[in-house]
Amino acid sequence: MAADIVLSAGVRSNLLQLQKTSELITATQSKLATGKRVNTALDNPINYFTAQGVQNRAGDLGNLLDLMSTGINTIQAANNGITAITKLVQSAQALASQAMQTSDTTIRAGLATQFDAIRGQVTQLAADAGFNGINLLDSGTSANLTVTLNENGNSSVTIAAVDFSSAGLSITASANSWATTADIQAASTDLTAALTTLRSQAQAFGSNLSTVQARQDFTKAMINTLQTGADSLTLADSNEEGANLLALQTRQQLSTTALSLASQASQAVLRLFQ
Repeated sequence: MAADIVLSAGVRSNLLQLQKTSELITATQSKLATGKRVNTALDNPINYFTAQGVQNRAGDLGNLLDLMSTGINTIQAANNGITAITKLVQSAQALASQAMQTSDTTIRAGLATQFDAIRGQVTQLAADAGFNGINLLDSGTSANLTVTLNENGNSSVTIAAVDFSSAGLSITASANSWATTADIQAASTDLTAALTTLRSQAQAFGSNLSTVQARQDFTKAMINTLQTGADSLTLADSNEEGANLLALQTRQQLSTTALSLASQASQAVLRLFQ
C-alpha cells in the first residue's frame, strides 16, 4: 500500500510541487480549449453567475426580436394594403370625375358599374392585407396587434385594427347607376372622405412602425452589449494562457529534475550495499 512507502521530505516536497504543476497545466489547457477562464462556478463564482444572468437576459431579448420582426412585418403589410387601397380609391375618383363631365346616362351607368367593381376590390384587398394571421385592415376578423418591447413585458405598443373594407370606409354602392349629378357628387364626397381616412391611418401606422423599429435597433444593441459584458467576465486571453502553459511545462520539467535529484540520496545508500 502507498501508506507503507516511506519517502524522504525532499522527495515529498518535490512530488507535491509536481502534482500542483500538473493540476495547473490541466486547468490552463482547459482554458485554452474552451476559450474561457471561467468555465464553472468553482473557477470564479461571482463572475460565473453574473455572466450567466447577463446571458439569460440577452437570450430573453433575443426572443423578443422575433416578435418585433413579426410586428414590423404585420404593420408593413397593412401599410402596403393602405397604399394599394388608396390607388383604388383614386381610380374610383377618376371614374366619378368622368361621369360628371357627361350627361349621357348610358356612359354614366357604365362608369358606375366600374366604380362598383373597384369598390368590391377595396374590400377584397383589405381582407388580404394580413400577416401571420393578423390583419390590421380587417377589424372584423382580426384582433389588435400588441408588440412587447422589453423582457419584463411592462413596455409594449398596441396597434388597433381598423375596418378598411368599402363599408368601413363608407364607400357606398353607386346610387341609381349615377343617373343624376347628385348621385355622382355623393360618391365623390365618400371617396374624398375615404382618402382622408386612409392618409391619416397611414401616418399612424408609420409612427407605430418607427417606434417598433427603433426599439428593435435598441434591443439588438443591448444584446450586443450584454454579450460583450458577459464575455469580458469569462473569456480567457489565449496569448496569456499560452504563455502560462509554456511556463508551467518548463516548471514541470524542472520539478521532475528536482525530484530526481532528491531521490539520489536514497540511491547513494543503495550503492553502499553494492
